[in-house]
Amino acid sequence: MALRHERSGGIERVVDIGASYLTVSEPGFATVVDDWRRRGLAREWTDTFVVRPAARGAGGAGGAGDAGGAGGAGRSVSGPMRWAAAGGLRSLVVDLAAGLDVGCAHEVDQVDADRSGLAVDGQAASAVVLAMPQPQAADLLPPVLIDRLGLEPALDWSAALTVWAGWQHRWWPDLDAAFVEGSDVVERIIDDGRRRGDEAPVLVAHSTPELADRHLDDPDGGVEPMLAELARLLQPPGARMPEPEFARVHRWSLAAPAAPQPRPFALDDRVAVGVCGDGWGPRPRVEQAWLSGDALGRALARRLA
Repeated sequence: MALRHERSGGIERVVDIGASYLTVSEPGFATVVDDWRRRGLAREWTDTFVVRPAARGAGGAGGAGDAGGAGGAGRSVSGPMRWAAAGGLRSLVVDLAAGLDVGCAHEVDQVDADRSGLAVDGQAASAVVLAMPQPQAADLLPPVLIDRLGLEPALDWSAALTVWAGWQHRWWPDLDAAFVEGSDVVERIIDDGRRRGDEAPVLVAHSTPELADRHLDDPDGGVEPMLAELARLLQPPGARMPEPEFARVHRWSLAAPAAPQPRPFALDDRVAVGVCGDGWGPRPRVEQAWLSGDALGRALARRLA
């Protein structure tokens, strides 16, 4: 649920560069989202995405004569209501933390648990929660805790690149978002202005794991092929994509687990060390991250009481 601040068309805007949206299925999370809706923090966005066939050519998987890209028919698919936030999805995280004493930008090297107690970089702690991808949690924990928490089977994660770009005007066809079929470059396209409701001429594209793997050490090198794929996917044949005012990239080295944990969280039986996040549960998503953290928080509260 990350965002960046950009200036587009002379206006300062926020751009969502992480999770594309959130969905709601569980009553506990529905109560939270309804509160956000009533206070104007979250909004219903769309329940319909376009499915675009892959752009044929440098990025697509098809052969000569295939009709993909903007010239392909595509289709619309309906699903659950996707929710967005006018202030960016991260604003919802900030709202959840209201009233808490939160310290940021403190780098942690090691979590220790031995006979002397629980400590973070030598500082005593009554409980530790690692709300992060499991490979990152494993980097901070001693091997005995990695084993007891059952992290070892879930350390295989795929990467992704996110490219966001802004233009002086909206040149693409009318859509909220698109899934891309058959491309080895772009997996998903989001109209960021439609997502937040300000109609900003900004697109956000999320790469395939294959492209991210090729550019892990050089994420900037992924910008050009992703923009070229956007042009092939969204421009009418023969048209030329305008030059963007800005185009930037973020590398997500740990974007999604290869096999999510079936449990909602992990909490050690001997010391109050827990791990949670969207990789715990049936499917990685924003709601799953909330459910996982909420369940772990309740379990810790019962233990510490």
